[in-house]
Amino acid sequence: MKKLMFAVAVSLSVLPSFAQAQGHMGTPQEQKACAPDAKRFCRSQLGDDFGVQNCLTQNRAKLSKRCSAVFQSHGM
Repeated sequence: MKKLMFAVAVSLSVLPSFAQAQGHMGTPQEQKACAPDAKRFCRSQLGDDFGVQNCLTQNRAKLSKRCSAVFQSHGM
């Protein structure tokens, strides 16, 4: 039983690192909220999460309310 609990704890601690290593930023809900804006303003950066984030930041005044709320929730 202790081995199983340890395995579960290790798996849960690795998941965030794995997701970050895959290059995806934000929760699925946050990505969904900003996807239309990313397609509209940042088409050439799609596939590069950091590039899209920078692009959306540069277009902050034009973002939809949903995407703007995502940036605000992260203190940006």
